[in-house]
Amino acid sequence: MSGGLFITLEGGDGSGKTTQAELLGAWLVESGRTVVRTREPGGTEVGVEVREIVLHHRGDIAPRAEALLYAADRAHHVATIVRPALGRGEVVIQDRYIDSSVAYQGAGRVLDPEAVRGLSEWATEGLAPDLTILLDLDAASARARLDSARTRYDRLEAEASEFHDRVRGAYLELAAGEPDRFLVVDAASPVDEIAAAIRARVTGLL
Repeated sequence: MSGGLFITLEGGDGSGKTTQAELLGAWLVESGRTVVRTREPGGTEVGVEVREIVLHHRGDIAPRAEALLYAADRAHHVATIVRPALGRGEVVIQDRYIDSSVAYQGAGRVLDPEAVRGLSEWATEGLAPDLTILLDLDAASARARLDSARTRYDRLEAEASEFHDRVRGAYLELAAGEPDRFLVVDAASPVDEIAAAIRARVTGLL
């Protein structure tokens, strides 16, 4: 899209997506690229409100309602942030995208993954990332990281380990099905090694 590049980061909570997004963004800026860093949900004013509902609402949210809320945020986010940036030839680095919904609402909430994917593809008019970086980490290690970093868990972080095991399995299945789009990195590796692997893959896309 006019020289733009759409990069998404995926993985369980505690896998290090924010750290790697920051490092990648800084490297790209030093290379002379204009970078837009964003996230789902919460990348727009509407998204901030959706994020508060899906992650911090006290009480249950029906799984289908949860999936629809994420898709609604995604539709607005892509239309107002992502597509305009790509049209300007910028690099968009985004924390979570459609794969998150397939993994968390599809596998985690045990909904039909293809139905969840179809909903988001309709919401985004079929916009796909050029590269998806999957930071793979087992649920126990991820929980240990979260335990050391925070005192309050959001609705998804607080789910049982079986939920997070299903999410991880779904991510790995998605990556195996689209190896040209995914870069799978062991999130237990040193931060600098992960960043170097990501830079090497991104270099080939620039």
